[in-house]
Amino acid sequence: MKQVTNSILMIRPVAFRMNEQTQVNNYYQKVLENLLPATVNAKAQAEFDTFVSKLQEVGVDVTVVEDTSETDTPDSIFPNNWISFHENGDVVLYPMFAENRRKERREDILDLLEEKGFRIANIMDYTAAEDDGYFLEGTGSLLLDRANAKAYCALSPRADEELFIEFCEDFDNAPVIFEAFQTVGKTRELIYHTNVMMCLGEKFAVICVDCIDDKKERKMVLDNLKENNKEIIFITEEQVNNFAGNMLEVEGANEKRYIVMSDSAHQSLTPKQITQLEKYGTILSSNLDTIEACGGGSARCMMAEIFLPKE
Repeated sequence: MKQVTNSILMIRPVAFRMNEQTQVNNYYQKVLENLLPATVNAKAQAEFDTFVSKLQEVGVDVTVVEDTSETDTPDSIFPNNWISFHENGDVVLYPMFAENRRKERREDILDLLEEKGFRIANIMDYTAAEDDGYFLEGTGSLLLDRANAKAYCALSPRADEELFIEFCEDFDNAPVIFEAFQTVGKTRELIYHTNVMMCLGEKFAVICVDCIDDKKERKMVLDNLKENNKEIIFITEEQVNNFAGNMLEVEGANEKRYIVMSDSAHQSLTPKQITQLEKYGTILSSNLDTIEACGGGSARCMMAEIFLPKE
């Protein structure tokens, strides 16, 4: 199985803002004072367009879909939470914590991908779990080591353990389960998405082990990464706050590798960390300040990788 793809789905926002329904457990979101909603959305669109251009310039195949103004979907810019695409032609639909995020799921996006020549064989739909209050938010909640048939998941209100195990059984993945925390005020709170504190490349992993408070769990996660010969690049909690865990390895023209992240993530890295990463690809970063502040997500969350076979 391939770990890295050249094809990405991205959703261009039409009404981006801070989503009050996700703020309850996404501690990275902030209110941008004195900015009108239209200004916030315009800034987010400008950041989005620049980011897409940078990806396309290096030969990444980006399918851009406009969000629709008919639904109230302030977080539509983060499609990786509701859908994932797999090499065997499977498309997975995930149950979402915030009610207004459930409206992001759109069948017309699948039609568009088929028009582009991608082949969809089967739809695995876990969304009924929403009715029972269980959630698993796509490749935000679960990190797929596709090549080694493993999945990593930091449990949270948005990542249910039983649902994660069900997914792993359905896809023949070995589950690696742990809890990850961040300091909010004076308390340790669960991190809402695994991909905030961890990134899996083909031959490397970026991880903040300081977020895994349980020493046994920390060792277990590291042992799993080492078992698959990943070079482990350690980041700090402060770097996690700058979205340094939220990066993605992609393939550009001529199979050249890029490690994609935001400017704030890039600027937070030490020279040593940059040297470690650059063994595996060229760093491609873009300014996502508005999207990060209001959305509490970053570059990785904006890209849904497409591994579907092509006709």
